[in-house]
Amino acid sequence: MPALLSAPPFRHAHDREIFRLAVPTFFALVSEPLFLLSDTAIVGTLGTAQLGGLGVAGQVLMTLANLCIFLAYGTTSAVARRFGAGEIAAGLRSGIDGLWLALLIGAAVLALGYPTAPWLVAALGASPEVAPHALVYLRISLLSTPGLLIIMAGTGVLRGLQDATTPLVVAVGANLANIGLASLLVLALDWGIGGSAWATVAAQTAGAALYVAVVLRAARRHGVSAAPSLEGLRAAAGAGAALFVRTVSLRVVLVVCTAVAARLGDPEIAAHQVATQIWSLLVFAMDAIAIAGQAIIGRYLGASDPGGARAATRRMVEWGVLAGLLFTLAVFAARPWAPLLFTDDPQVRGLLLGALVVVALMQPLSGVVMVLDGILMGAGDQRYLAWASFWTMLVFLPCAAAVRIGLADAPQGLVGLWCAFAVWMAARGATLALRARGDAWLVSGAARP
Repeated sequence: MPALLSAPPFRHAHDREIFRLAVPTFFALVSEPLFLLSDTAIVGTLGTAQLGGLGVAGQVLMTLANLCIFLAYGTTSAVARRFGAGEIAAGLRSGIDGLWLALLIGAAVLALGYPTAPWLVAALGASPEVAPHALVYLRISLLSTPGLLIIMAGTGVLRGLQDATTPLVVAVGANLANIGLASLLVLALDWGIGGSAWATVAAQTAGAALYVAVVLRAARRHGVSAAPSLEGLRAAAGAGAALFVRTVSLRVVLVVCTAVAARLGDPEIAAHQVATQIWSLLVFAMDAIAIAGQAIIGRYLGASDPGGARAATRRMVEWGVLAGLLFTLAVFAARPWAPLLFTDDPQVRGLLLGALVVVALMQPLSGVVMVLDGILMGAGDQRYLAWASFWTMLVFLPCAAAVRIGLADAPQGLVGLWCAFAVWMAARGATLALRARGDAWLVSGAARP
């Protein structure tokens, strides 16, 4: 990419459009890991086994949900291109079909996930103490899957229409409700880890209902039918195939991390759960620029302006690096006290302190990776993203295996695991930067061939 940090903050020609979308997206995205951190803190009061159970079940749920992330990302790109080309009704048609597809997939995940929940928990290596808590949380939370996927699709529609404010309002409202309900059910009514799961179900279902109402109102305004279209459902599913491969590769990395941490020991999986949530908080924050990039790049290419797309890309990468540097400083500043918020187990606290060093150092790289991933996604370059994700996954797996074999009984095992994760992030950065330097991704028009 061209030299970074070439223009003073907020003086670049693209800063206004970037921050008009990125700022509300930032708060919407941060609300989710903040909720997860709050949920982790609430469940952490129940004990180390419950906290480990949340880590195992949460990884299963996030895997199931993120396999369907194309419902948000693919929709954002498609609708943004139509918006740039002035074809708003066609964009809404794609969005409504995405909502129906989300409902169908959510129902299928629920039907398949409930009976296979014990196997999924065992596959992640949960100990006999952790497994029962993981199973309770997983089976209840699966009821929220249809609502969660509808939220994804609805978010994609609105961001494609360059509306980042409504997703912010819905996300913050749903997550605040979730925290309030979890506090009531777990801390006041003593429902245990199941109370946290029921709070998630209620909040996600309410959020989905709000998105459906907003999208249907926009559809009526533009004369678009709310009925599903078989052709549209097929198109939405087909467009998400490459993103599905990409997401599978990414989730394999995260699941393997959890599985290795679980096999290192109960304190390790508990510390890994907290470190993962802190990493997720920071990544989601930087993902605000990436998601703004999806909408902005899709709009520029839909309007047949590849020069504008290139200039916006450069500026967003600069902001990704700056955000990463700030987060590095923030993690190091908070590191001495962060473990106190989540556990009173001295062993878990010590392990977490070590992992947070790696989390802090990888933030600038994470900023570049997240931004370029969003930009190429906004360009509809999903096929390249799929292959790049697959090959970088293959780079990570031997590193994780080396940690499992060589550091299984070592006190630095969890730090080694996070170093393997950092190698994977470096591989992703290399493949994404290589693609962004070229022109093959700059395909103009209302729809990418």
